[in-house]
Amino acid sequence: MNSLDLPRAPEETRVIVAMSGGVDSSVVAGLLARQGYEVVGVTLQLYDHGAAVHRPGSCCAGQDIDDARRVAEQLGIAHYVLDYEERFREAVIDPFAESYLSGETPIPCVSCNQTVKFSDLLETARELGADALATGHYIRSRPNGAHRALYRPVDAERDQSYFLFATTQEQIDYLRFPLGGMSKPQVRQIAEEMGLSVAAKQDSQDICFVPQGRYSDIIAKLKPEAATPGDIVHMDGRVLGRHEGILHYTIGQRRGIGIATGEPLYVVHLDAERARVVVGPREALKTHRIVLREVNWLGDGPLEAVPEAGMELYAKVRSTRPPAPATLYHRAGVTTVELQEGEAGVAPGQACVLYSDDGPDARVFGGGFIARSQRHAEAEAQLARLEKLTA
Repeated sequence: MNSLDLPRAPEETRVIVAMSGGVDSSVVAGLLARQGYEVVGVTLQLYDHGAAVHRPGSCCAGQDIDDARRVAEQLGIAHYVLDYEERFREAVIDPFAESYLSGETPIPCVSCNQTVKFSDLLETARELGADALATGHYIRSRPNGAHRALYRPVDAERDQSYFLFATTQEQIDYLRFPLGGMSKPQVRQIAEEMGLSVAAKQDSQDICFVPQGRYSDIIAKLKPEAATPGDIVHMDGRVLGRHEGILHYTIGQRRGIGIATGEPLYVVHLDAERARVVVGPREALKTHRIVLREVNWLGDGPLEAVPEAGMELYAKVRSTRPPAPATLYHRAGVTTVELQEGEAGVAPGQACVLYSDDGPDARVFGGGFIARSQRHAEAEAQLARLEKLTA
């Protein structure tokens, strides 16, 4: 076996490297080329609105494509640019806008990995006769019986497992993540040693197609009809003010709500059907139980084999939070997760990712998207009463 757990010698092994133009994927290409693999760099052009061409922190457009091409030339490897703009819009941007308008908090990076990167690009890699597709993600994979399993990376601050939970078993078996055992400083040092032109390049932001991180700007551009005004309503039924569209709000938001009261209030619910923003006290955000949809289970054995009494594991509903104790249930085809310590600001559309434990070598058991959450009984009852009052 070679360093990628593949049977042939490196010089007899073709590897496609997904090159975004950043330092991480560039180092992956450099390391594999240095080890003697037949490396082919592939860069996807996903969008190209004007702000992306030279915007620091972008990826997959304009300057980033030029950077990937330049690195490939430095390394002496073949490099191709594939135009996936239409596919990216259909599979990622449009669903993101629709989800946001329905009051959810979508994660387009997961959708991008599910569709464009680990489905379409993976198929292209196979067509090119590659033995594996390698990326610069910070996550680890290693053999697990006849297959491979995913594990958290060495560098917990760069952990990208939250965005990769939807990767299927077939994809995991074909993918390789050479940076999973390294820290970011180590990667940058390697880039400098190799003399790569992107060694000091700024990291890309999570949502590449959203300029300056303002979701509302891109939604307003894609869906001009989205800015439907409506009421800002307290959970107790009081109308506190007006808003210019729920696209400007997210669950858990406190600042910029647009009302002045004598108490700190948070967005606790977005009612897209009635164009209504519901606010309440912080304790109303506390969630203990969530129901998942589109579950991708990567544990040993089928999801249906989860005991009736539940499976003790760890979960996280935010990419920046460490995994926390939880219990997984799967009954009558419905998957639910009980968060033992509770979590504030849980919103539909977010991901709930499942792990074996909270350690640096925790196995990724997959996860799902949050269909709905259940707050404490008093908050649920108050929201139900509000629903009846305005039905």
